[in-house]
Amino acid sequence: MRNKDPQALLKRYAHRGNLTEGPIPQHLIRMTLPMIWGLAAVIAVQLADVYFIGLMKDTDILAGISFTFPITMLISHLVFGINIALSSVTARLIGAKQTDDAKRIVLHGLIMAFIASSIIALSTYIVIKPLFTLLGADADTYPAIADYMPLWLVASAILALPVNANSALRASGDTKNPAIVMSLIALINLIFDPLLIFGLGGFPEMGVTGAAMATLIGYSAGMILAFYIAIIRKKLVATDGLHLDQFKDSMKRLLIIAIPAGIGNIITPATGAMIIAILASHGSEAVAAYGIATRVEALGMLVVIALALGMAPIIGQNWGAEKFDRVHKTINLAIVFNLIWSALVAIILALFARPIASMFTHDAQVIHDAALFFWIVPFSFGIGNIVFGWSSAFNAMGKPQKAFIMIFVKSFALMVPAAMLGAHLHGITGLFCAIATSNIISGIAFHLLSNHQCRKEEQARLSGTEF
Repeated sequence: MRNKDPQALLKRYAHRGNLTEGPIPQHLIRMTLPMIWGLAAVIAVQLADVYFIGLMKDTDILAGISFTFPITMLISHLVFGINIALSSVTARLIGAKQTDDAKRIVLHGLIMAFIASSIIALSTYIVIKPLFTLLGADADTYPAIADYMPLWLVASAILALPVNANSALRASGDTKNPAIVMSLIALINLIFDPLLIFGLGGFPEMGVTGAAMATLIGYSAGMILAFYIAIIRKKLVATDGLHLDQFKDSMKRLLIIAIPAGIGNIITPATGAMIIAILASHGSEAVAAYGIATRVEALGMLVVIALALGMAPIIGQNWGAEKFDRVHKTINLAIVFNLIWSALVAIILALFARPIASMFTHDAQVIHDAALFFWIVPFSFGIGNIVFGWSSAFNAMGKPQKAFIMIFVKSFALMVPAAMLGAHLHGITGLFCAIATSNIISGIAFHLLSNHQCRKEEQARLSGTEF
């Protein structure tokens, strides 16, 4: 057997946690591949619910669950603001070699995330019926919502803990363990979904409630594993006390990013909720089709999403170390890959639109509407995703206001009015065309503007005038 050179091994692994040194392409690959794995696991939880609920062969139930998607996404994204803040602050502190402060921030971030998610879950539970009635749910679709949401809300409060622990791990340059945590969640959900929905293997037949219970069990297991890795193995969380005397400082550092990032994150699912409300006037089939299409879209785009999230710690550490050339190289490489990958996904979805939609339902109208989405919208993914990439970059730099403005303009100021107009003029086809057009316009405009703003921020930081 050939002897391995210890110096060569040392050089190879020297930069795994320090993202301010070493080749950027290798860092991107190393940070992104486990993220793909982890995000696939997250999406698999949602797709598994849709798939097994679809086997019940009840369009009203499937439509009811489709109504829950934008709300569950909205709730998750509200807490995700703390997740983004935790990753950004921790990565920049690590880049600046302030590890004790980083550990204290992680501890306080976990506490804040759990409190915030619990408050949001309770508030949502109180207004479940009027909320979904406002979105267009009726007497046929609401029962499925009522059976699913209460347990899912409990699960959402628990989920805030593993996802924020994972955020700290990624900020330290570790994306493998977060992927393992999310994979465990997906596996447990996949196992328990059919058991609890259909009452297999001696388990009670719980229907839609069983899907929510499977999610709750999976999230609880993920929390235990994430805590073990972050606290015991990686020692990324302060364990010498609660440091309550510095809690105000932690809140200030995190909330200055978490609030605009959280609001910015809920804009996308809120936009989805508005689009579903528009589609509701076209029947439950249109709502069910959109629910299927957006889940498949998320699966197809998980590589790009993983890339945007994976590059954030690289940008954060290098921004903290004032290595701006590495920041730009990271962003440019990510954009090029995004365009290539998105084009491939669009072609595949267009070619296999009907077979893909048929995997989730046997309703001919639902299949037709979902296929229509696949033929129109995906060809705008590549350019539209540039907005998400720049948003992730600005959050990593600690500039969440810029990220918020981009998401707000793209979704509320452009996409929602365009969708309303498109639906009014040409029905579902017009609405899908409006989504695609909004993606293209916003992607081009914000890429040009963001590149210019990033250069200005660098000059301000170097000259000491940053604020």
